[in-house]
Amino acid sequence: MSQSRVAAVDVGNDSVKAIFGEMENELNIPNIIARDIEDRPVIGIEDLDQKNPLEGIHIKVHSPALKENNVIYRVGHLATKSSNSTELDPGSSKSQEDQTLVMLFASLALDAVQANGFSKTQGTVDANYTLGTGLPLREVKEGNDAGYRSKLMGSVHQVEFLVTPKYQGLKVNLKFDEVKVYPEGFAAFINLVMDQNLKITNKDLIDKHILIQDIGGLSTDIAVIKNRTVDDDKAQGYNLGVSESLENIREEIFSKHGVELDSRRDVVEIITRNNDRNHIMVKGSRTSVHDITDRILLELAKKQYRLLRNTWQKNSQTEICYFVGGGSNVLKEYIKTLNNNLDGYNIEFFEDEKESIWMMANAYYKLVADFVKKNEQQKESDKKKPVKNK
Repeated sequence: MSQSRVAAVDVGNDSVKAIFGEMENELNIPNIIARDIEDRPVIGIEDLDQKNPLEGIHIKVHSPALKENNVIYRVGHLATKSSNSTELDPGSSKSQEDQTLVMLFASLALDAVQANGFSKTQGTVDANYTLGTGLPLREVKEGNDAGYRSKLMGSVHQVEFLVTPKYQGLKVNLKFDEVKVYPEGFAAFINLVMDQNLKITNKDLIDKHILIQDIGGLSTDIAVIKNRTVDDDKAQGYNLGVSESLENIREEIFSKHGVELDSRRDVVEIITRNNDRNHIMVKGSRTSVHDITDRILLELAKKQYRLLRNTWQKNSQTEICYFVGGGSNVLKEYIKTLNNNLDGYNIEFFEDEKESIWMMANAYYKLVADFVKKNEQQKESDKKKPVKNK
């Protein structure tokens, strides 16, 4: 049997962030899929293997965990070019969606075909993983984490690469030796205060009464941290994310300017990039869409600020609130302005965009790597114990 490889995968509503092995491999794939046919047409098929596999993920997925099995998908960047592409809808549960599993399996399969140590026979890679991943607080409080874990454990999940650069024809059989499903709010706290070895690095924060407001694509989690643990009773999850607002911006840009953006990810690029922020090209002319983005995002920021205010009032001894997640990066300036003009709470954002977006994946890696380390130490300890004579 192949040695188990560590994987930390954050299936975010905007994209999948994944870290593998000894942190030697990272993947970031837009969370977009589109059903497809087996022989997708490719211009210059003879040059297929010269292209980046991440730009052409074309797979067939077989798994007993899926509601719809043996379906062919375009995934990530390739899916954005399809008219039938799907992104997760507001109100959906991450743990219940086939799309979550398809994205998870695709990222693991992409790592497996590159990793050393897995057995490979006749074009099939047998890959074993110890997985750390997470779900929104709301879903964990509803008990969905146990069902999600059981879908993954004890089965073989197969990903077949079809017309994918470099990996065409390869199959990957995925097995999980262990699956750890963490609540996202707790994971964010771990990442704030501890290093890769789970040693405390932020002593000023460790015993504070803090809030962590994680704004995602489809949901917002507010974790209440007291005495170094998440207060399960006060932690809340809300069906309020940035996806619906991004979709509204996309539709309004099309309605007003006749410019069709491929996905919500394109909208995020327009409103967060350093140069020409909030501008698009219309018939070759640089055109501002500030009026559209400001109005829609300010309305969402007001709703997010209301959540903060309500939570803070119920936890009056809170000392600081950290805003994390991709949605926080989109709304950062709007929330800061509202706070300066209104209550003036002690709030903090991560100026390093990558740190905020990769926070969950980094936390899952810390937690699952620590689990593996302790497991190995326990096995070594058990080996050294004297065997009792019967």
